[in-house]
Amino acid sequence: MSTQQQEPEQPESQEAPEDPEMRGAESPVDEREKAGGDIDQTTADRSELEGETILIKVFRYDPEVADKQEPRFDEFHVPFEKGMTVLDAVMYARDNYDSSLTFRHSCRQAVCGSDAFFVNGKQRLGCKTQMADLEHPVRIEPLPHQEVVKDLVVDMDHFYDQMHTVEPYFQSEDTPDASDLEEQRQSRENREKVKMSTRCIWCGACMSSCNIAAGDNEYLGPAAINKAYRFAMDDREDADIKEHRLRILEQEHGVWRCQTQFSCTEVCPKDIPLTEHIQELKREAVKKNLKFW
Repeated sequence: MSTQQQEPEQPESQEAPEDPEMRGAESPVDEREKAGGDIDQTTADRSELEGETILIKVFRYDPEVADKQEPRFDEFHVPFEKGMTVLDAVMYARDNYDSSLTFRHSCRQAVCGSDAFFVNGKQRLGCKTQMADLEHPVRIEPLPHQEVVKDLVVDMDHFYDQMHTVEPYFQSEDTPDASDLEEQRQSRENREKVKMSTRCIWCGACMSSCNIAAGDNEYLGPAAINKAYRFAMDDREDADIKEHRLRILEQEHGVWRCQTQFSCTEVCPKDIPLTEHIQELKREAVKKNLKFW
């Protein structure tokens, strides 16, 4: 079941649902929200949110429950606190209103990559995104272009398969003798070159944002290509291993499918220059195939 569902028509009223289980706290709603205006993100505005509630609209779908098989959005009024993240808000909704609300999370420190959501029309990490920085009401959906398992949980198997296709591990035959107890050293310059690519947390946000990946199920995708970049550009790997990696990347569904839209770079929560890395691998593939005779 794809996430590309049309939202059911919603009444224009911003009032809380009558169901007491879904209603939340009784604090007054911000006057600008009633008027349908956007919240200007200033320090003063953020302080005004203290003690009030924020309306979140959460995507719901459960294929195993007959009356929940039709996708919908449930509304929850969550008491705002300074420093509240999107993950905090959905956790509050689950713990206080509906324990069946399902989503992934783990470290809550933007390291595990498990809580990538589609928030207000953009791929974001739930634990890194501040509620005070968003326009209200906050709309929270599962990652687009992925099959929905339940609510905000998507099937990541295909994403992981693409990541493993590029052999995301260090390979070198030129390893130090075990008896010497020597490190396989990397130069400072080379470390700086690959440093940003090592920050990938496998969240899948970039893959979800990529229009090419949405239409080509075989495309390796920006995350997998970035992982290949990390090792292909590591000067400790042998030349024949680098050539092997480039052969994987220059296939029909590899780097040449990228159309340089920068959507992956824009949504990456770790600020990895994914599009730049893909273009550099294109140049490496061209140089490898150049022959002078």
